[in-house]
Amino acid sequence: MSDPSISSEPYALVVDDDGLIRMDAMDILQDAGFRTFEASDGDKAMTLLAREHAVIVLLFTDVQMPGTRNGFAVARETASRWPHIAIVVASGHVRLEPGEMPDGARFIGKPFTADMVHDHLQAILPDGRKPEPLRTREQAGSAT
Repeated sequence: MSDPSISSEPYALVVDDDGLIRMDAMDILQDAGFRTFEASDGDKAMTLLAREHAVIVLLFTDVQMPGTRNGFAVARETASRWPHIAIVVASGHVRLEPGEMPDGARFIGKPFTADMVHDHLQAILPDGRKPEPLRTREQAGSAT
């Protein structure tokens, strides 16, 4: 793996046990200018976050996954340990209950589109943490 500290693009971690959905989410985030890490469950995600949290600015996680942590648990632990990481939780099956999401996190339904994801990223990421393509897209949108 290359040294992530030499990259100017921010990193996102995509966590989903469905490989096709994970690849789709990674493609959407890469189009927005992120470099990506991936994990197939919450436990693997927390291991990766413990190692790479300094370069990760976004967690994009599914809810229902195998292992000891679901996506809500990953989101809450990430928010507690690394508050600089923005969080998007996605699910097509789970209804959001009060208190499940950390403050500032966003919930998105599946199936999601690139525009839906990009709109959530515009809302939760501070300008200094947005990759260039996402900033350019925002500026183009505000110019119309």
